[in-house]
Amino acid sequence: MPDIPIRLWSILPKITATAVLDVLVVALLIYQFVAIVRGRRAGNILSGILILVLVYLASVWLKLELLRTMLTTLAPYTAFALIVMFQSDIRRMLARIGRRRWAAFGSRVKTSESADDILQAMAQLSQKKTGSLIVVERDIGLRTFVESGVALDAVISRDLLLAIFQKDGAMHDGAVILQGDRIAAAACFLPLSTNPALMSTYGTRHRAGIGVTEEADCLSLIVSEETGSMSAAAFGEIEHNLTIEQIRDRLNRHFGERSALGRARISTEALRATSRGLSGGE
Repeated sequence: MPDIPIRLWSILPKITATAVLDVLVVALLIYQFVAIVRGRRAGNILSGILILVLVYLASVWLKLELLRTMLTTLAPYTAFALIVMFQSDIRRMLARIGRRRWAAFGSRVKTSESADDILQAMAQLSQKKTGSLIVVERDIGLRTFVESGVALDAVISRDLLLAIFQKDGAMHDGAVILQGDRIAAAACFLPLSTNPALMSTYGTRHRAGIGVTEEADCLSLIVSEETGSMSAAAFGEIEHNLTIEQIRDRLNRHFGERSALGRARISTEALRATSRGLSGGE
């Protein structure tokens, strides 16, 4: 009897630093995958696959040959079906892995003047209850979405942003994408969030603002057309009813205090000038 623990210990593989690293990497990948599919349609699909696996094991144990043969025949095609069904989730997971700054190269809003223009435009759009969606690129490029809209390549300015989101304008319903200190494109089409918890709560503009942040590390700034409230979305999460100072803080937090955008501060005089312009019927 005393020899049993010794024999069991000799049978077990030795724990090395490489084995520990291997386990940690696999655990990290599994955690990232679970975090992505949790609460989404993919989670329900995985539950269905797990049930089929349990049915297969039951068919083997109960010797149900017809059922076992049918499931065995379908098994080789499962991998292709999973790639088709999970293509957006796989893309999102790869984007999240490549979100680290050492693995991606992108552009930022480079000047504090550009940040002031964004914030002043947001303040005016909110007061006028003009719906808008502004997406600020970070490290992961948004070229795919830029190409879906109208190319502008113009310097960021408050007046241009306000003109784009004119209620009767042709580009009002799309998203504006900012790259560096330039407006790359307007009227861009963005992927809608597939999170079932959001489908019945938010409209198309907000779901698009959240959806693009699920696939890239950008920041979405949204103004509601119904209430004029401002929201900010990042990494698949959204915050509502923000003030212009809170929007500035989200920019600081998202892009880092060391960046030019992070150091940007919208001045009190600029906000007062915006308010005076609105009260004067601008």
